[in-house]
Amino acid sequence: MKIRIDDIEVEAEKGQTVLDAARKAGLQIPTLCHGDGLEHYSSCMVCIVKDIRRNSFVPSCSSLCQEDMEIDASGDEVLRLRKKAVTLLLSEHRAECEGQCRVVCPMSYNIPLMNRLLSAGKTDEARELVLAETEGGDLNCFTCKAFCENACRRKKIDAPVSIRNTRIFLYNSSGIEKGVRISSDYHKPVDLKKRFSSRIGQIDETEQREWLKECGTEVKRHREITEIKDAVEEAGSCMRCDCRAADDCRLRELAEHFELKDPKGKFVNSPISKKINIKTGLIFENAKCIKCGLCVRLSGDKKEEPSLCFVNRGFVSVISLPLFDDFDNILPTMTDKCIEICPTGALGHFGNITGK
Repeated sequence: MKIRIDDIEVEAEKGQTVLDAARKAGLQIPTLCHGDGLEHYSSCMVCIVKDIRRNSFVPSCSSLCQEDMEIDASGDEVLRLRKKAVTLLLSEHRAECEGQCRVVCPMSYNIPLMNRLLSAGKTDEARELVLAETEGGDLNCFTCKAFCENACRRKKIDAPVSIRNTRIFLYNSSGIEKGVRISSDYHKPVDLKKRFSSRIGQIDETEQREWLKECGTEVKRHREITEIKDAVEEAGSCMRCDCRAADDCRLRELAEHFELKDPKGKFVNSPISKKINIKTGLIFENAKCIKCGLCVRLSGDKKEEPSLCFVNRGFVSVISLPLFDDFDNILPTMTDKCIEICPTGALGHFGNITGK
């Protein structure tokens, strides 16, 4: 059959969705809850298009093509509704895109990434990051009043992470002459003011315990950093309150595309909680979940493999582990696939450095 999408004639097969036909024509329609080969769910509604002949708006991921169908996939009305759909998702998305330390840093240094690199033993890469961020100039930390440490959430528990001294040590011990520019795969200059970032708020004692789950059980602290061992151990005290998918989140990409700000008056029903599977390294953060159901549908057909599932109904529904099982038994073989398909940072590998 033949249909028209944005005045482009497209040949479509029987049973083919509008989304698939659009992709065949080279037209990009955003999705968050769609997965190729998975049962349609149509929950996010960011793939909405207009059926011109019927004068109705439909989700392109589940609407089947019909002969002589005319589709508007990029008109003002369509984009306005997509923007509303993303806003609704953000209205109950509690997660924070950036760590407070980076947000308050005058230079927007990627402090969370530095700590992740050090904790993983990637000390050379941590030095490269620090040097690359100076772009051949001086390290701002020498004269800065350490705003990052004042904002550090660890400060409320015992003492802030020694960020300033760690960065100065890495800079001074690099052996690179002043003024030399360093190119690093880890260094991606960004203007945080132009990026979407969810609102950063205070956390209570219960939530503090959740953040501490990514710290070592016996962390050795160092205020003064005199050797690389000190830097590595001190980085282990970082609470990892940034998003591990800050640069790999489709929700954030759409929010930036539509130039959205974090909405006020959020409806929050997902507590800040971290579940870590010690067998597979899977980490699940409910506050970053948009309930797209991709992980549920991807693994739900495998009855022999306990998977994540929906619990409760309506606005209070959330993704959770089965009531009859323990999180350490969840997704023993499907962990990587579920992490890959997750559109946000809700699922990831414990301790992963970049992306998820």
